[in-house]
Amino acid sequence: MSVAPKMMLRDDAALRVFDTEQGRLPVVFQHGLGGDAAQVAQNFPDGPSRRRLTVECRAQGGSGAGHKRPFSIAMFADDVLGAADAAGIERFVAGGISMGAAIALRLAARHPERVTGLVLVRPAWAFDAAPENMRPYAEMAELIRNRPLNEARAVFAASATAARFRAEAPDNLASLLGFFERDNAAVFAEMMQAIAGDGPGVSRAAASVLSIPTLVVGSGVDLVHPLATARELAKTILNAIFTEVTPKATDKDRHFAEIRAAIGGFLDKNFNNQDQS
Repeated sequence: MSVAPKMMLRDDAALRVFDTEQGRLPVVFQHGLGGDAAQVAQNFPDGPSRRRLTVECRAQGGSGAGHKRPFSIAMFADDVLGAADAAGIERFVAGGISMGAAIALRLAARHPERVTGLVLVRPAWAFDAAPENMRPYAEMAELIRNRPLNEARAVFAASATAARFRAEAPDNLASLLGFFERDNAAVFAEMMQAIAGDGPGVSRAAASVLSIPTLVVGSGVDLVHPLATARELAKTILNAIFTEVTPKATDKDRHFAEIRAAIGGFLDKNFNNQDQS
């Protein structure tokens, strides 16, 4: 579904907000680290019965970075909640991919009066900050911040980290190398380093008492989004449904189709397109 973005000012950061503005079921769905609204559109089953709101987080997509620091998942979650407030969306299903899943989990734990359901797609975080699987992002950020871009890319491409990804998760490597091509590489690297060292700020105990319908989607052949992390979240959150989909590295079209089908089925079963406002 093609949606024209609107701009929202948070502090001095101009953020792009995409709102389908139709449908009786509000869903706030966020992209992954370095992603944008187009990534969300690949994964989310847009349709006339669902109103989807997506914010392109600071220094990502077409959004500005602003001057407020440090970047954090808490900051991004507050921006998302601000966009929901501005759109007049009081209660919603929260969801997202990777970093977006961490944002959604934080919203559900910190604002239970607002969140009616939870969709965690290929989560990169469970409960700890700076998990091992996020270390490559910190490694890249350090290179970008201290070397010319071409040199930084060459050094990373020749690293042991890249060799491991090349052998075990080539789709991850392609995404990581793309970060060296960004026009806003310096501020993006600053943001990436901060987020890689952060976490959702939700304890295992807090997640275990969530009592809203929850879907967790995981896949294999992915070093950034370990299948074990998805399983851990699904096991911890009360009555969560776990779905494993075809790895993106194996078949991209099938991967996205299976994610959209899983989300669509979950929303239809648990919310029946009801008005959540």
